[in-house]
Amino acid sequence: MTPPTSALLISNRLDRSHPTYERRRGAMPDVAQGPAAAGLRGRLDRVGMGQIEVPVRLVDAEGVERLVPARAEAFVNLADPEAKGIHMSRLFLRLQEQLAAEPLSLRAVVRVLESLWESHSDLSDEAHLSLEFDWMVQRPALVSANTGWRIYPVRIDASLTPRGVRLHLGATITYSSTCPCSAALARQLIQESFDRRFAAGGPLDPDEVRAWLGTPEAICATPHSQRSLADVVVEVADADDAPGFAELINQVEESLCTVVQAAVKREDEQAFALVNGQNTMFCEDAARRIKTRLDQESRIVDYRVRCTHQESLHPHDAVSVVTKGVAGGLRA
Repeated sequence: MTPPTSALLISNRLDRSHPTYERRRGAMPDVAQGPAAAGLRGRLDRVGMGQIEVPVRLVDAEGVERLVPARAEAFVNLADPEAKGIHMSRLFLRLQEQLAAEPLSLRAVVRVLESLWESHSDLSDEAHLSLEFDWMVQRPALVSANTGWRIYPVRIDASLTPRGVRLHLGATITYSSTCPCSAALARQLIQESFDRRFAAGGPLDPDEVRAWLGTPEAICATPHSQRSLADVVVEVADADDAPGFAELINQVEESLCTVVQAAVKREDEQAFALVNGQNTMFCEDAARRIKTRLDQESRIVDYRVRCTHQESLHPHDAVSVVTKGVAGGLRA
């Protein structure tokens, strides 16, 4: 009588002293090997695994290393039309081994790609890897002496083909966008409120005007603004000379000026209101701001920027997309 499965397990591993384990060590069928079934032959562009749970080793600006949970996709192509399939466990084990070997860098990613391809060099001539994880940065407040952590979703997409290696970095940056149209309409209402209050004419008392400006009657309308997202993907030409995530995020944030804050006291909130008032923008403006900054970066050979303004005025989003326009490159 075969004992229940639980009797075979010790600490989530099969009890190797159990007779069942000895029987399992013998020859086992491998239906993935051999030729493809008749009528089902042909090349496949990608075969592999998605949503692989892996840790990546990140080193911060102070040289401190930490493990961060990530999700990976690992693929090779099936270039042999007669082969039935690939060895998925090879991809998984190579990925785990290589990511644990060194801190994450683009050069390390290239080494992982080469290892994935080598594991199937008899079947494939391409390898593809994607990594998604969160990049954490401590940010100072706008005015106060406080700091707070920000988390940015980031991504690496890498491919190794007979044409060479292609490397893409991606990041999502959250910012605030105040509508220029709404701001102009609000100013018009404030002007009309001023006309009604001081319609009598004659000389104006600066103290009286100043006091009036501090009332709800004066600032009777405010422009609408919304939390907005910039999804940025860039292609770099050189794994050893490329902007890192921190640098890429900083470049985008500096171009927008209105990034959301972590630690906020009243003085920070007031400063945030000021910077939003000085940087009103449509989604088109935001995309062009980022484009202008990325065009100045020689290490970036291509990019795609998607700006989404999650409107507070209506239930749909305002979206703009811009690419560098490289032939055969990233597209909207």
